[in-house]
Amino acid sequence: MAVTALIVFALDYVTKTLALEYLSSQPKQILGTFLQLKLVFNSGAAFSIASSGTIFLSSFAMIVAASIFYYARKVTSTGWAVALGLALGGIFGNLTDRIFRDPEALQGEVVDWIQLPNWPVFNVADMAVVSAAILVALLSWRNIPFSKNKDPK
Repeated sequence: MAVTALIVFALDYVTKTLALEYLSSQPKQILGTFLQLKLVFNSGAAFSIASSGTIFLSSFAMIVAASIFYYARKVTSTGWAVALGLALGGIFGNLTDRIFRDPEALQGEVVDWIQLPNWPVFNVADMAVVSAAILVALLSWRNIPFSKNKDPK
């Protein structure tokens, strides 16, 4: 779990740094209009929802991260460990922006830079969180246990 979270966090950090250095608000077409790179600063959640609620979003992210740390001790499934690592890496990627970017601590704007048609501009951390949610749904649907039940005998 920790390795997955660190990889996601590092990849998110590096790509955001590159986006800040090389991108602007003018889209750069990579695959026509299907895939473009465009620098956007997002103060809200996905689709810019709750743009005035950044302190709430930051607080919620910290609570979810703390819950993942708590439950991670019980994980014995590789799939669940990967899912939690993806979620944690994504949470820390965007939370770092919220804490350290302007306008102020816990209210910073998240750096987004990947644009697809009919979709909000997003980043690596967003992809990790969405992938984690999909993996959690798949693991749950397939009844993959989170941890091995210990026999009390």
